[in-house]
Order: sequence, then C-alpha cells, then structure tokens
Amino acid sequence: MLFVLVLLGMLSRLGIPAYSDMSTGLQRQAAATDLARTLRTARSEALLRNSTVRVQAMDGNWSNGWRMLVEQDSQLLHEWRRDGRATIVGNQPVMRQVSFNGLGLPQQQGGGFQAGTLHVCQRPEAISHYQVVLSPSGRVSVREERIEHTLCAGAGSDQ
Repeated sequence: MLFVLVLLGMLSRLGIPAYSDMSTGLQRQAAATDLARTLRTARSEALLRNSTVRVQAMDGNWSNGWRMLVEQDSQLLHEWRRDGRATIVGNQPVMRQVSFNGLGLPQQQGGGFQAGTLHVCQRPEAISHYQVVLSPSGRVSVREERIEHTLCAGAGSDQ
C-alpha cells in the first residue's frame, strides 16, 4: 500500500508539469487560430460591405484581445477578450491594428498596403510558436514554427 502511494506521488509530480505545458501550448494554438479567423472574417466583412473594416488590439495589446469595427461609422461588429495567458505581438505594420478596404486588401491608415506577422510567443523565452501572417493580397495564414524572435523577448515585460 505504501509503495502504491509513493508511486502515485511520483507519477503526479511528473504529470502536473507535463499537463501544464500541454495546456499552455493549447492556449497559444487557440489564440493563433482565433486571431487568424478574425482577420479572415474582417476581410470578408469588408468585401460584403464595400467598406473599410478594422481589427484593433484591445488597449494596444493583442494579448488582451481585439475588436472588429466598420471604420466608416465605428460600428462594433465583434469583440474578443483574451485573458492574456497567450502573449501576442505584431511587427510594425500590424503592431496595433489591421484594416481591410472594400476590395478586401489590407491597407495602412495612410493608404499604403499593409502586410505583417503577429507572433504568439512563449514566455519568458523569446520564442514564437505560431505566426499569423498577413500578405499584401489580404491572405491570412497560420504557421506553426518554433523560432527565436526579438519581439517575443520584450513581450513578457509588457504584461
């Protein structure tokens, strides 16, 4: 009986960290999938409405969530709140928002084309596990690739 209890204790010590790592990995994957789905939906809405639709980071931080708005009248289409457990950072063109014009093309506020990458990072390491990539044509793709990235290095300190 004592042997079984010791064995059970050892197995739980090994299992809890593995479960925690798996749970964190699933949260990162869900964040990347949700963000990519939102960007695709925003592009579709822009085409359907023939109007600019913007997806912007909550409080300037993608990790907190994002909202989708019709730019013309600031009509809120949808809002996604995240708990901040998955750290998401974007490079300069997509740091705080992504806009699609009425033709479904991503464009910056000045009118230039917009393309960039949003990284779903692992804290505290500077590792990007998932990349949500916005191409100049408006195509949104998700890449699953573990890469070191400087944006992820500073991401944990902003939380």
